[in-house]
Amino acid sequence: MIFGVLKDIKEGENRVICTPAEVASITAAGHTVLVQKDAGKGAGFSDAAYEKAGGRIATAEEVWTTCDFVAKVKEIDPSEFGYLREDLMIYCCIHPAGHPEEVQAILDSKCIAITAEDSHRYGSPNCEAAGKQGALFGLESMLTINGGKGKFVGGFAGAPGMNVVILGGGVVGQGALSVLHALGANVTVMDINIGLMRQLGERYNQKINTMYCTRENIASVLPQTDLIINCVKWPKQRKDFLITKDMLKLMEPGSVLVDISNDDPGAIESSHETHHDDPRYVVNGVVHYCVSNIPGAVAHSTSVALGCETLPLLLNIMNNGIVEACVSDGYIRRSLTAYKGYLTHEETSGVQGRPWIRPEDILGIADRQLDPAPRATVTRSNNFITCCK
Repeated sequence: MIFGVLKDIKEGENRVICTPAEVASITAAGHTVLVQKDAGKGAGFSDAAYEKAGGRIATAEEVWTTCDFVAKVKEIDPSEFGYLREDLMIYCCIHPAGHPEEVQAILDSKCIAITAEDSHRYGSPNCEAAGKQGALFGLESMLTINGGKGKFVGGFAGAPGMNVVILGGGVVGQGALSVLHALGANVTVMDINIGLMRQLGERYNQKINTMYCTRENIASVLPQTDLIINCVKWPKQRKDFLITKDMLKLMEPGSVLVDISNDDPGAIESSHETHHDDPRYVVNGVVHYCVSNIPGAVAHSTSVALGCETLPLLLNIMNNGIVEACVSDGYIRRSLTAYKGYLTHEETSGVQGRPWIRPEDILGIADRQLDPAPRATVTRSNNFITCCK
């Protein structure tokens, strides 16, 4: 198979889906790899390093038009829609439920699309990076010179440290927790999973606080909270919020809110997407940090982590084909977004009202022994396509 490593062109994105290490493994497996010129430059990987690993440097057009399978980190940009074609396979963070125009382009092209964010068996390295680096950006936002109230995370002699609330105890929240606890913050994790909160309490020797995550409980702690970090993936069909604009008035001026999830719509009413070149704004006295691409700030480390986790998935598809890969790996199957003109992603169907078909049905593997995987989101859809092929 001819595999292509694309250069990400989204604003502020410097990551690359495969480092030279992964390219070496893919070529060793007998595949040809084309790497778009400067694809890894922003993450510290030169074209010469990719060539040494067995890749061939090519233009964007060559990669798109020559390869059987292409991959990148972020969404397919509108300027790239014209490259999509029938039977081409593409792997990237499509985020299909929130991008109807991208989904339409994928369906119109009849390509085979796999959305990366649903494919990680052990949680996305991007989520870990977003949590850890997001916590550090929160501390940076707390600095007086950035509009924050100037509290130091662990405090000084005679000066208490910061009170931090983390909404959501998943991979993102746990990443933020590990950094903030290590630096001496007084951390409260709020979630709706009692078992998870118990596990976190035991892991940190009961030196963190946990609370059930409701709007009322959040409001009760906001007056004492210096930094709040949102890590909740908010269901896209919900129209309410965990934190409203009026609730921000409960916090002291100069307090900080970091919205790592940054969905639109999301759990925080006052959030809107920002970028690294202008990351902060203030609402009701609270400094907001809402960069949508936090992992892009540590592009080298995130590319290395992403590459090593993604490699087995990519090789499974290249060595065995998409059908057999979906049989042997339930996480690939659940992340199949579109197959030759048919939507195969349940959340997208539920959010956008499009009819869909289950991957196992369109691929004709429903009667086989399939590797199990949990559903990717809580969104459900019975808007099934009644026939296909």
